[in-house]
Amino acid sequence: MIRKIIHIDMDAFYASVEQRDHPEYRGKPIAVGYGGKRGVVATASYEARRFGIHSAMPSVTALRQCSHLVFVMPRFEVYKAVSVQVMQIFHEYTDLVEPLSLDEAFLDVTDNKKNIRSATIIAREIKKKIKDRTHLTASAGVSYNKFLAKIASDYNKPDGLFVITPEKADQFIEKLPVKRFFGVGKVTAQRMSEMGIHTGSDLKKYSEIDLVHHFGKAGSMYYHFARGNDNREVEPEHVRKSLGSEETYVEDIYKTIDILGALDELTKEVKRRADKNNFNARTLTLKLKYADFTTITRSKTVDYFIRTYDQIFALAQELLVDVEDIPEKKIRLLGLTLKNPESLDNVQLTNLPIQLSFEFK
Repeated sequence: MIRKIIHIDMDAFYASVEQRDHPEYRGKPIAVGYGGKRGVVATASYEARRFGIHSAMPSVTALRQCSHLVFVMPRFEVYKAVSVQVMQIFHEYTDLVEPLSLDEAFLDVTDNKKNIRSATIIAREIKKKIKDRTHLTASAGVSYNKFLAKIASDYNKPDGLFVITPEKADQFIEKLPVKRFFGVGKVTAQRMSEMGIHTGSDLKKYSEIDLVHHFGKAGSMYYHFARGNDNREVEPEHVRKSLGSEETYVEDIYKTIDILGALDELTKEVKRRADKNNFNARTLTLKLKYADFTTITRSKTVDYFIRTYDQIFALAQELLVDVEDIPEKKIRLLGLTLKNPESLDNVQLTNLPIQLSFEFK
């Protein structure tokens, strides 16, 4: 049986809620986030995106690109309430709903509560109900697996609906830029470009063994995606167990000021993702890869939920103190990951984080 998968993604969710609730923001470039020196854009309205502003962009950069950009402090309780409304609509059609964050989810409607045979009709109904009940727009992607449904939902934003049928999948994937494949970030896309891989058609020329050789376990995933295969199920009980970010540097870093600058950027990105996904955790893990490709990790668990920039940055510095030989070995990759989101029961207590100052000798 061919599965019927829908991916729903709210359009510029936080910014759209603010424009809905504040008429004075409508038609203007706005960014949800803190507009100060250490601020970062959580979501930008479509008016702001015309200036090249996007999520995770430093606020100072965003203001340089659009001097009349309006910053709005986030109201997460409001966003959560709207998210509950949207998720309730999803559950009117199926219990196989896998939320990815407050503003997006996968739905498996192969067998659905309304016995509607067409997933496209269901997606159209869901979009209308979201509009009627929340006065917000959403984009939907329809296909036979999660990989293609996710790509389809991004194809005609905002307020879009795009369908990728099994008959059209091969042709669609062959023309698809590899940077739009799930799991292909900037670094991987650059490596693929150097190998002459620019589209799904180029990717399809490589064997699974070759892709695994170049990209590790992810190579097997790329191999199957290039052929339109994705057997991942929609998991309604899916619980995110970790969340993080990492960066590989063009030139190895070893100076204290450069490392702290790198940690600052990672901290901002991890906080942005945690805020977007309403993710609270008690463990922070530092990942470090040396120039010789040796990888080490350091972790610390605390007795409180790590929520703020200051908490993440202070813990990251504390973990970095335990790392030796950085000036000699140099760093090619840094990563920060939040883990351990369960309750506070049976946790080994540690002291609250303190701000550290230190030097590498």
